[in-house]
Amino acid sequence: MTTTTTTTYIAFLRAINVGGRTVKMERLRALFAELGLGGVRSYIQSGNVFFTSDATDGPGRAALTARIEEHLERELGYPVPVMLRTVEEVAALLAAEPFRGVEVTPDVRLVIAFLSEPLPAELARPHRSPKGDVEVLGADPGAAYLVIHLRDGKWVTKEVFDKAYRGSVTSRFLHTTEKILAAARKG
Repeated sequence: MTTTTTTTYIAFLRAINVGGRTVKMERLRALFAELGLGGVRSYIQSGNVFFTSDATDGPGRAALTARIEEHLERELGYPVPVMLRTVEEVAALLAAEPFRGVEVTPDVRLVIAFLSEPLPAELARPHRSPKGDVEVLGADPGAAYLVIHLRDGKWVTKEVFDKAYRGSVTSRFLHTTEKILAAARKG
């Protein structure tokens, strides 16, 4: 008898409902369901999709990510980078309290940048952007932990990492990530 394990994933998508590219969540869920993924749900309009799959870490996850990206690009007409994380991975990331000790003020935002590949060594942490508005407190292979210093109430930096980083990044505020995890667990 063969036993298969089903994993609940959170797909953090980049380029959904920004820059004039609008996708209704019903359509986005349907695109994931077309791939045979189970229990497809979404959370808010910024490209957060939950689903179950038998794909596991390593080659299985990489193949699943590529399959989702290819399907979304074919159906939507533009690339949509996908950062897949398990519910357990996101829970562990939050439990580690990467922002412990950071004072939140009206001009400070705490952001988790989900990465398609680890940051290169030349972006050693801690790292501060040339304009001083973004601090990279730390990172692990799948995420970087950013403190954003707003200027005139706005987050002005478009690119968090310089050209040394060739991977894809999609960011979520810490409090939004906590809500995404809670919603994914309700499955």
